[in-house]
Amino acid sequence: MSAKQTHVVPNSSRRDWNVKHENASRVSKHCDTKQEAMSVGRKISQNQGTEFIPHGRDGRIQNPDYHGHAPCPPKDKH
Repeated sequence: MSAKQTHVVPNSSRRDWNVKHENASRVSKHCDTKQEAMSVGRKISQNQGTEFIPHGRDGRIQNPDYHGHAPCPPKDKH
C-alpha cells in the first residue's frame, strides 16, 4: 500500500497554485503564490502524515518530503 500524498500543483487556467490530495475531486486550497501553497501544503501534510509532493510550473516533481511512514526509509550509514 502506498503512502497518501499531498500535492502542490500549478493551476494553468488561473495562473495560481493549488494544494490537492491524491485522487481528490476538489482542491484543498487555492493560493496566489507557490510560496503560500508550499507553506499550506506542508502544514496539511504534516498534520495528516502524508507524503508532500511539490511540482514546478512544468509539472515535474521537486524535492518530495515524507511526513508519515516513508515507503523507502533511508538506511543507516554506520
